[in-house]
Amino acid sequence: MPLLDEDRLFATDPAVRTLARDLYDGVKDLPIISPHGHTDPRWFAENGAFPDPATLFVTPDHYVFRMLHSQGIALEDLGVPRVDGGATETDSRKIWNLFASNYHLFRGTPSRIWVDHALQEVFGVDERLSAASADAIYDHIDASLKTDAFRPRSLFERFNIEAISTTESAIDDLKWHKMIRDSGWDGRVITAYRPDTVIDPECDGFADNVAKMGELAGEDATTWGGYLAAHRNRRAFFKSFGATSSDHGHLTARTEDLPQDEAAALFDRALQGKCSSEEADRFRGHMLTEMARMSRDDGLVMQIHPGAARNHSADIMARFGRDKGYDIPMRTDYVTALRPLLNAVGGDAGLTIILFTLDESSYARELAPLAGVYPALRLGPPWWFHDSYEGMMRFREMATETAGFYNTVGFNDDTRAFCSIPARHDVARRVDCTFLATLVATGRLDRDEAPEVAHDLSYRLAKQAYKL
Repeated sequence: MPLLDEDRLFATDPAVRTLARDLYDGVKDLPIISPHGHTDPRWFAENGAFPDPATLFVTPDHYVFRMLHSQGIALEDLGVPRVDGGATETDSRKIWNLFASNYHLFRGTPSRIWVDHALQEVFGVDERLSAASADAIYDHIDASLKTDAFRPRSLFERFNIEAISTTESAIDDLKWHKMIRDSGWDGRVITAYRPDTVIDPECDGFADNVAKMGELAGEDATTWGGYLAAHRNRRAFFKSFGATSSDHGHLTARTEDLPQDEAAALFDRALQGKCSSEEADRFRGHMLTEMARMSRDDGLVMQIHPGAARNHSADIMARFGRDKGYDIPMRTDYVTALRPLLNAVGGDAGLTIILFTLDESSYARELAPLAGVYPALRLGPPWWFHDSYEGMMRFREMATETAGFYNTVGFNDDTRAFCSIPARHDVARRVDCTFLATLVATGRLDRDEAPEVAHDLSYRLAKQAYKL
């Protein structure tokens, strides 16, 4: 029996379901544009076999291990490495069995659909994961991973990925991207410029990071002018490896447009470690505007991802480091916070700034009205906690009335879990087709327009917005 219902996520009304299915049939096999994500470029550079099922599905995926951890399962028991080198479970089969024994925790969640999709569509598994089936499924996946057909480049091609972007720090040497380029493989794996560690004065090692950026750029980054020049140099370097975007993950959406002497004074205080929290926030805000100006000059699409209280648990941060499931959504103000940046560059139709949110209450009240008038703004898709059926449907319902479809940018999967990429795009395509079918059924969209919109949402808008 298949793990997946063929009509999953389609409307329950028979007429709407039939139309949604017809629309979906027209887009389900389109190539995948994955313009923002966190897959490891080393996978594609070395093209080595994935080690085992637990390493592929459990240990690197915070969507998976945070749910297990919420029920009292220690991260050590899931093989999550500790920053202090402390002991963690290394037996992959034991980790997998622990995951399988608790698979019921994912009922009704997007993770359940993603994992089931990967099991069925990628590995040909037709039995639900459970304690009883764990060993047989483990053995099947493990044997598959030992074949060339399941190496990263083969899966990339099988998934019909036209382009995928990874995300690297401004001080990354991009050696894996160089290896990909030098290999002659024609899979399009590009980078994205993520400068947070050299923009946030409260980031550990900020001054050292800035110094390293200066060395890499051949600039004296200890001066304000040299610091800005170093950013321009690094952005150009990233562009030479295919980058079409920058990415900015700030705590808030605050922007500033300070006089240059005031910004320079803040920068000097930041390098000396003397910034107060307020000064650090002002500096981050000003740098978003500087980055927007640089995007206007060099053409990189600018992505802003505010509103996550990162590393909420001090204990988990101390023992396991960043990105371990303890990033929590916050209320986020956009209207006031973005005004300095938008007054500086928001009217420039040649600039693209893509806004994301974890605060869904802002869609109808703030984000859609902003994107519905400022030429530079576009709305990113539901992100992180909200890339689910419910989250995607809420986004379309709240944003379309003011921003329409063409001030949005399609879908991006934003994942570290490689085998979930086709699943996530499939979910987005099904949800969008259901939404479009509902518009047709209620007389808000003509039947002949719906296939074009479905194609745009599934493929063209992402390709266009990210210049791919």
